[in-house]
Amino acid sequence: MAKSRKKLKQSKPIWFVLFVLICLSLIVTVLLRGTDVALFNPKGFIAGEQHRLMIFVVAILLDLAIPTLFLFYYTAWKFRETNEKATYDPRTHHDKLLVFGIWIVPFIFMLLLASIMWPATHKLAPQKVVGNGAKPLTIRVIAMRWKWLFIYPDQNIATVNFVQIPTGTPVQFQITADETPMSSFWIPHLAGQLYAMTGHVNSLNLMADTKGDYAGSSAEINGSGFAGMKFIARASSVTDFDNWVQGVKQSPVLLDTVEYQKLLVPSEYDKSSFYSEVGYGIYDTMLTKYTGSHGQHTEHE
Repeated sequence: MAKSRKKLKQSKPIWFVLFVLICLSLIVTVLLRGTDVALFNPKGFIAGEQHRLMIFVVAILLDLAIPTLFLFYYTAWKFRETNEKATYDPRTHHDKLLVFGIWIVPFIFMLLLASIMWPATHKLAPQKVVGNGAKPLTIRVIAMRWKWLFIYPDQNIATVNFVQIPTGTPVQFQITADETPMSSFWIPHLAGQLYAMTGHVNSLNLMADTKGDYAGSSAEINGSGFAGMKFIARASSVTDFDNWVQGVKQSPVLLDTVEYQKLLVPSEYDKSSFYSEVGYGIYDTMLTKYTGSHGQHTEHE
């Protein structure tokens, strides 16, 4: 009787841990019910491919992690100090077959992950244009303190903290920054994040599949206004996009040099604003003003 009580007492921690894990899983499930978790709800081609890759890789890692954790706790439980039936054989320490098995299994999983991640990384490279070869819509993105400026060179319009794109159309974001620390451009429903740096232009290609308004933000902490550096990315039909462009062209505000300098002044939680025309050379002037400083920095290094 005493031994059975002792065994029951020793088994309580295991059942308690399992009970806590089940309760946590139920709580997370209830809290996330009806919630739009962007990473698990892709609305674009790139985000969809990344989601499938993430789920597949997690499944492979769990195939390795679950048996490993089970063997770890099983070994610790079997060879616990109070288990008088367990025997220790020091010869197993020199068992070549056991050592080979311990190393070969994770090596096989590493090769499997590498064979998947290598081609997927090149396939989903942000510089690659997506779609069926159609001409992409080009949008120039300038990160500022603490707002996002979007310039449509072909439409000759600009917006702040709002960007609209047509569904089913390849979009190329040309991302840079002006007078702000390094930021990170991210629309999790549509694609992964990409950095915005002064003097550099990084290309991020994506294509939206579903209409809707999606949250965009800076995924990089870049100062006091980081929390409010957000924008709305709206995916609409091609017709609605064309009508929106014509509506923006009716705006009385022009993005000239004076207006651009006003945008450079640090501000937080800016509302969306629209510009019917973009002054000639504003974007190129912004890029070239960092050429000298970057050149001197390179020579110094």
